[in-house]
Amino acid sequence: MRSTVSAYSRLPKIHKFSVAGIAATGAAVVAVAVAPHAFAADTHAAPVAAAAAVVKPVAWSAEAFGETQQAELDQHVDAAAKAGADAAAKVKVDVERAAEQAANRSTERKAIAAPAKPAAPAKPAAPAKPAAPAKKAYADNLDGWINESLDILRAKGIPASYEGIKKNVLRESTGNPRAINDWDVNAVNGVPSKGLLQVIDPTFKAYHVEGTSWDIYDPVANITAACNYAADKYGSMDNVNSAY
Repeated sequence: MRSTVSAYSRLPKIHKFSVAGIAATGAAVVAVAVAPHAFAADTHAAPVAAAAAVVKPVAWSAEAFGETQQAELDQHVDAAAKAGADAAAKVKVDVERAAEQAANRSTERKAIAAPAKPAAPAKPAAPAKPAAPAKKAYADNLDGWINESLDILRAKGIPASYEGIKKNVLRESTGNPRAINDWDVNAVNGVPSKGLLQVIDPTFKAYHVEGTSWDIYDPVANITAACNYAADKYGSMDNVNSAY
């Protein structure tokens, strides 16, 4: 059997204080029981003796007391550890719940975001302008000059024909656009006849057709002005068969 002294020396400090207190209490009880007469001046001996007889010594050993206290401390430590673990678990659950709620709010805000404005419809492309018709090419000779003049006359509504123009050109100038008459009455009066159809300057200016040159020697301008004059005086160049 181990001695009480060795068991006591192994107890923690708090346990040692508890054992010392129990020992002091037991000594006081024994002192009262052995010398009841010491209190006779204040109380009767019989009640003191009866109280002493009621107190019974505690039969605990120091080792058993220490083990009991250690078990209680272990229980407190376990309870504290469990409470700490429970608190940590609760904090973790709260943090996860808060994060989930924040994510849900973010998703809801995205869901109710204002819809993007529809793109403005593209403006229809402006219709391409029709290409200007290619300018008709004419030969730079009597045939080309007559045909070009006829197209202008038709556009202006002035009557004439290829045959009527050509026969008068050949009679008046033999097809020379620079021809000039310096001997007839017009020449005597200072206004000689000029060009393919021998037109004097006053007549050319009076019957000039817009869109043609103002040069009296220009073959197209000369034919067109002469035909305009003949249409006015004779109904058409086709009706002219001599000097006009």
